[in-house]
Amino acid sequence: MTEHTHGEHYWDEHYATIDPSWGTRPNAVVVDVVGSLPPGRAVDLGCGHGGDALWLASLGWHVTAVDAAAVALGRVAQAAADAGLTDRVTVEQHDLRVSMPSGPFDLVTATYLHGPAEFPRAEVLHRASQLVAPGGLFVVIEHASSAPWFWDQHRVFPTPAESLASFDLGEGWSVERLDAPRRTASGPDGQTAEVSDNIIAVRRTR
Repeated sequence: MTEHTHGEHYWDEHYATIDPSWGTRPNAVVVDVVGSLPPGRAVDLGCGHGGDALWLASLGWHVTAVDAAAVALGRVAQAAADAGLTDRVTVEQHDLRVSMPSGPFDLVTATYLHGPAEFPRAEVLHRASQLVAPGGLFVVIEHASSAPWFWDQHRVFPTPAESLASFDLGEGWSVERLDAPRRTASGPDGQTAEVSDNIIAVRRTR
């Protein structure tokens, strides 16, 4: 795979400094939005330590867990093995600026898929949307404010509608959720802070 600034080595170093237990629980919004859906084929883009991917697999989904960091993916694979979920969890290393997993998927999630300034997030999420099968769901959860541990305290965040528009999805989608609730977040070193998230859930209608 072509090497890029802030690619695999950057994220491997990042995850090597983080407690392996951080991010191993599913995101509460993913649980709320996805929990009642019948299992199918899912992909978790930027899976980190696999909280969402492993939870989905426990419900019967066949999940492709994707991250740029081999360190994170190794931890996900080990956790899947420990939970007896190896047959439902596949790990794939991708720098999403360069490559994507092969779809289609009934569910595509991208939870806090943020990166340094040069990460072409809107373009990546546009391509991610093309992985969604007709009738499938595309769920994006993103920061809408800066926590004290966030690397860029001066970033201006879009509204949920502005963010959705930037994905350039075109026709054939229906909005199921589009809001920016506040929550108490926990940082990698145990800190807490009140933050906002943009929550975007859209279904492919054709």
